[in-house]
Amino acid sequence: MRQATLKGVKISHVGIAVSSIAEALPFYREILGMPEVALAPTDGARITGLDADGALVELLEAEESSSPIAKFIARKGPGIHHICFAVPDLDGALDRCRAKGVRLIDETPRVGAEGKRIAFLNPASTGGILIELTEA
Repeated sequence: MRQATLKGVKISHVGIAVSSIAEALPFYREILGMPEVALAPTDGARITGLDADGALVELLEAEESSSPIAKFIARKGPGIHHICFAVPDLDGALDRCRAKGVRLIDETPRVGAEGKRIAFLNPASTGGILIELTEA
């Protein structure tokens, strides 16, 4: 039986760590036909967005060897880095996380690549998945 979700929660984007955006981009753009979306670099990563009918696929390439993406690729290789859920009330969602003992990477929201407020949750509290929350 499906459990009801909070109204308005949707997938915002999936972040994919890649060794080279230039090498990964043709598959998404030329084979799948996904249009590019301009995104700002953040957290030491160059980011190219691709529109998947309203949700984004973010290709994340490390700009610095100490960046989270560089560390991820060194440990695991290229692949899915995180999933981001857009929530109608980011502060309320973080309060619910704290109340339920979910560990936060970002105690307070910060601005992400799309210019929206974001916060990451610790994978130790989310079944091993790095989850980002953003404002809808």
